[in-house]
Amino acid sequence: MQFSFIKYTQPGWQFNLQPKKPEYSSCLYHPELLPVSGISLEADPAFETVAAQYADIGYRAWNKGVLTWTDRETEYRIRSLQPPSLQDEYTFVFKYWGKPWATFALLQRLLSFRNPLKETSAYVKASGKKRINPFTEPVERNEYFGFTSTLLESQPLVAVIIPTLNRYIYLKDVLEDLEKQDYQNFEVIVVDQSTPFNQDFYKAFDLKLNVIHQKERLLWTARNNAVKATKAEYLLFFDDDSRVEVDWISQHLKCLDYFNCDISAGVSLAKVGTKIPQSYSYFRWADQFDSGNAMVKRNVFTTIGLFDEQYNKQRMGDGEFGARAYLNGYRSVSNPYAARVHLKVSDGGLREMGSWDGFRPKKWFAPKPIPSVVFLYKKYYPTNLYRGVMLLGMMLSNVHYRNKGSNKMLAVSIALTVVKSPLLLIQFLRARSIANKMLQRDNGIKLLEK
Repeated sequence: MQFSFIKYTQPGWQFNLQPKKPEYSSCLYHPELLPVSGISLEADPAFETVAAQYADIGYRAWNKGVLTWTDRETEYRIRSLQPPSLQDEYTFVFKYWGKPWATFALLQRLLSFRNPLKETSAYVKASGKKRINPFTEPVERNEYFGFTSTLLESQPLVAVIIPTLNRYIYLKDVLEDLEKQDYQNFEVIVVDQSTPFNQDFYKAFDLKLNVIHQKERLLWTARNNAVKATKAEYLLFFDDDSRVEVDWISQHLKCLDYFNCDISAGVSLAKVGTKIPQSYSYFRWADQFDSGNAMVKRNVFTTIGLFDEQYNKQRMGDGEFGARAYLNGYRSVSNPYAARVHLKVSDGGLREMGSWDGFRPKKWFAPKPIPSVVFLYKKYYPTNLYRGVMLLGMMLSNVHYRNKGSNKMLAVSIALTVVKSPLLLIQFLRARSIANKMLQRDNGIKLLEK
């Protein structure tokens, strides 16, 4: 990504990072590559520099579902161009996020003692740019529906991995959905951490079940134990409060085969929280790993290791694994046809461990964000992006989780940031202190034997 102002709007976007493998690149596209993807995007004359025009095309292409990686030679050629101007940077924010975010960027830069005349002038000149929706007219892949998957026909063994904690009432529906799957060569590994543990519950289901009773309530250890308990080459991670269609497993396998990718990232249609993104309706590069609905090739774990167990009893273990897989060059595709309905029930599961999400602890003086969130971004992200994630997260998380989708309530949250600033500072310093200790240890990733 060429626009530096993305640190004000999407600092936690993993495509801001550069994969380690030389054959893979970030989402930087040259216009010559787009016809290969079946779409054509014209350069936007609102941008002053060629580099900004290319970066804008890349950002539009990514959001429309173009799945082409720029080779390193082309990327170096683009990066050698004159960088986007200050006006280009503000134009970029106005174009995709609108005036409130452009004003947010301006205020941050003025508070950072940037030249107020240059900043204000660039902001005003860019302010005429109307906001657009980057998710319209995505890449069409009609040939996907007629695609005959040799992987699907070969019927490989799939392991569906479900950690559960005090949710038998919801797990019943989950297992019944699995009984109805049109793909039959799969086993179900349930790591049950419930109290009391009910072995008889599982006798009612016509499934190849491997139930592991784990007394310790450790989510990421549970998932790792399940991975180690199977020989399956395809590992499908699932949550115990979800519902899926009958072709859920087969659609994951088909996606892996069609795109020759390593991870099929099924979309999650949440019943609580933010509204369902428009981009969930078509294939695109996945910008997050959802451990409640994702199929992963086994070789990913043998190469980069299992889930990081330092995230036990905390948050963002899936985010850490997703970032690690991306940085090591593994390709993950967001799969709209392997969707799940995520109920996000308020009892059981991770809810019993004290938080609604990474920035919403349930106790007033608990570390905020959850220390593992600080650990993730300090470990993988450059300082400017890490700081941006922390600032945005703290500002937007001062209202209840169920109000995440309300713009009015987010405005209230921003106002509360000022009122609660002494408390928020104490919470953040506590979180950072614990995260620094985690970084010093950084020994939670175990390798999976081949």
